[in-house]
Amino acid sequence: MYEAFYNLKEPPFGSTPDPRFLYKSQGHREALAYVAYGLFGKKGFLALTGEVGIGKTTVIRAFVHTFHPCLEVAFVLNTNVNFEEMLYLILQDFGMDVQDTSKVRMLSQLNSFLIDRFALHQNPVIVIDEAQNLAAEVLEELRLLSNLETDRQKLVQIVLVGQPELAEMLKRQSLRQLRQRIPGVLHMKNLQPREVDEYIRFRLRTAGMTNGALAFTPEAQGVIYAYSDGIPRLINTLCDRVLIRGCLRHETTIGRDMVEASVVELEGGMPERWNEAGGMG
Repeated sequence: MYEAFYNLKEPPFGSTPDPRFLYKSQGHREALAYVAYGLFGKKGFLALTGEVGIGKTTVIRAFVHTFHPCLEVAFVLNTNVNFEEMLYLILQDFGMDVQDTSKVRMLSQLNSFLIDRFALHQNPVIVIDEAQNLAAEVLEELRLLSNLETDRQKLVQIVLVGQPELAEMLKRQSLRQLRQRIPGVLHMKNLQPREVDEYIRFRLRTAGMTNGALAFTPEAQGVIYAYSDGIPRLINTLCDRVLIRGCLRHETTIGRDMVEASVVELEGGMPERWNEAGGMG
């Protein structure tokens, strides 16, 4: 709606995990380094946590996009499954035709696939999103996949991606063997106030905006940070609504009043936490 008014090639604040729009904040750089360390170091298991909307999936997809020639990746997005169903999803996403859905046969098929990829110097990776929803028994059986190995290295790397509850799950006594195989759980940090401003400008530039076509006042940026707490998904949702409002008003300078009005629209009123703190007074 507002792309033409602001001379944008595409919407800058979309909700999909597009690697082109990954702003590398300190937290995102740390997450990318952790993933690189774990995958290329053949650690077997990694665990990446963060608040909803922080950009965990975007980090993984950006990493895969960069190194895809040497990676073979299976993404598992449905985690309300048992282990056999999980195996089936993994084999399917690796592009295999699953004829026999018994656990023994699927494990054998996966092992053969991994050995073939090892011979081709490929790096098979299983990414399990929303891993905090996995049953403990499924996590324990996933641990056994790390036993698929040669004398020198693991045949597959498994990345558990989830909300902070995942880290709490991994502290359970029953999962201590799995936890010991993970080289530290990395929790992604929220964007800081300075990074929120840089994040907004980065996404606008990526969408094709030239300098001076649109500006957010410092006060507007402050409201965006207060509302989002540095969560990229909330920044996107708010900024998208703000640009619609700016387009309708033919404004190229976004002030505090426009951002606050957009917050009220999104929340159906002033957020309680701001009422208590006087954040939008």
